[in-house]
Amino acid sequence: MAKKTEQSNMLQTLKEQLREGNPARLYFFHGEESFLQNHYLERLRKCVVDELTESFNYHKLTVETFDVQTFADCVENLPMMADRTLVVVDEIDLFKMNESDWEKMGELLSDIPDYCTVVFTYETTPFKPDKRMKKRWDIVSKNGLIVEFEKQNQRDLVNWIGRHFAAQKKRITPDLCVYLIDITGGTMTALASEISKICAYSGADEVCRNDIDAVVEPVLDAVVFQMTDLLGQNNYGAALIKLQQLLKMQQEPIQILGAIGGHFRKLGTAKTLLDNGKTAAELMKLTGLGDYPARKTMSAASRFSTAFYVKTAELVLETDRKLKTSVDDGKRLLEVLILQLAQEAKND
Repeated sequence: MAKKTEQSNMLQTLKEQLREGNPARLYFFHGEESFLQNHYLERLRKCVVDELTESFNYHKLTVETFDVQTFADCVENLPMMADRTLVVVDEIDLFKMNESDWEKMGELLSDIPDYCTVVFTYETTPFKPDKRMKKRWDIVSKNGLIVEFEKQNQRDLVNWIGRHFAAQKKRITPDLCVYLIDITGGTMTALASEISKICAYSGADEVCRNDIDAVVEPVLDAVVFQMTDLLGQNNYGAALIKLQQLLKMQQEPIQILGAIGGHFRKLGTAKTLLDNGKTAAELMKLTGLGDYPARKTMSAASRFSTAFYVKTAELVLETDRKLKTSVDDGKRLLEVLILQLAQEAKND
């Protein structure tokens, strides 16, 4: 909880700095919600540089264009016809930098000119500081504001989705917002794209579920969750139909099996926590799930016994072995697995 509070405080500090027009000299932007990261990066860009002089005062470096000297030149360049400069550096891991390069980088990061703002962004590269490298970590943490953009909770996402549909003169119920979150994986990046598609498709003022199902392709994990829910409802035929849906999405059998195995491991973990009087908060700590997925997993886990999850693990492992060692058709092996799981669910 302390870590989450600290992350929230860092984001709040960033918001205040942008609102006051007083950006810091050094930032590190990272996290699962790339939509928010890009949103605040754009707000920072508009705060620091203006359109007329942006070509002189905005510098962007990537893995392909970054080197320490080029970075130094960008940081030390005086602003032209403006008060500030902005330097954005994408996907550079400072903790993997060789010592000679780091020595210069450390000096630069410790003494960024007051006219310059530097932002290191991590969208595809994880931001995982090696705190054992104390000198590097001290320079990063003491001089920079580290802002993590996490996936938003269900309540905030429902409100956000509603506002985006309203901007397109469309209405949507909270229940359908939750359904849309569920089948898209719940990132703002995915949701923004799907909202645009739904609005373009729907001819009515109010969005219905048929509009969503017509244009939104569910993510792998969402379909797997639906499939296991159907097993819990003893609806084995519908569970097989969900498997066919995954195969039609051109997912490889090994990927589907991995998602099934991963999902049942989370359910098994949730069941163990439930049996020991624990809550969804514990599952979030152990698995990294967000609040809504964790609560949903805890609810689904209660449908089966611990013995069922043990047997599930055995069946998944056996299917994995066959996929990797036999000449049997992967699709058929997955269908057999679903039938076996259905039988176990029926007998549980």
